[in-house]
Amino acid sequence: MRILVTFAVEAEFAPWRKLRRFTPQSAAGLALWKATTSNCDIFVLLTGIGERSGSNSMDLLMRFATVDRYFDVCISSGLAGALDVRHKVGEVLAARSLRAHTVHADLKSDRLVNDSELIELAVSCGAKSVEAFYTAERVATTAREKAEFAPFADAVDMESFEVLKEANAWGARGIAVRAISDGADADLPLDFNRTINSSNRVSIPRVIVELAKRPSALPGLIEFGRHSRKAAELLASFLDAYVLRIGQTARVQTNEKVAV
Repeated sequence: MRILVTFAVEAEFAPWRKLRRFTPQSAAGLALWKATTSNCDIFVLLTGIGERSGSNSMDLLMRFATVDRYFDVCISSGLAGALDVRHKVGEVLAARSLRAHTVHADLKSDRLVNDSELIELAVSCGAKSVEAFYTAERVATTAREKAEFAPFADAVDMESFEVLKEANAWGARGIAVRAISDGADADLPLDFNRTINSSNRVSIPRVIVELAKRPSALPGLIEFGRHSRKAAELLASFLDAYVLRIGQTARVQTNEKVAV
């Protein structure tokens, strides 16, 4: 079985690399890694931040596909902001569906339904099943912004809908699994939308510029970093067990294979 796991940025992936040996792969400049177990090949793709970056990275990966290699499962993963106060920092959530901020012309819908068997397996590995994730155009930086999204979903991210839309189109079974990095009632210490560079990564120099504008944000930034690391570490432990469980479960199959 071949499993693709996507993250937006390296910091989300880093704790898993400490748990399992991943080797870099040559793939047209994409940030792609591979690990092998007795039951599956695990690929990790760093997409960059945002819908367009997620879609473009997935599309580029497939452009360099070979017909004799396939993905069976795609997991959109990483960190997310809670939209419901019941979801606490560090909790791993598995969404039954995804919501987009706009109707997609090719789907004629703003909703995707995730694979029910993959959700069951995620719950058996310790994830909390929730109704939906909302894929936003920008980072939700305040509790007020999160409250605007709350009627639509349990947590917010910026890549899941596009990643799994692409994966589904190629025949892979998909699921979005995210760990909570910030609570529904918490403001982020900085406007991280101002820190994303042209490569769709967080730019440390831009973070420093924003912090220079608001030195009082430093304690909150340190706390947010601590929460994010905790969430990423808990997510890594979950994913390491989860992909093995998927590989051991024969009934998780695809009707049409996804080439890579």
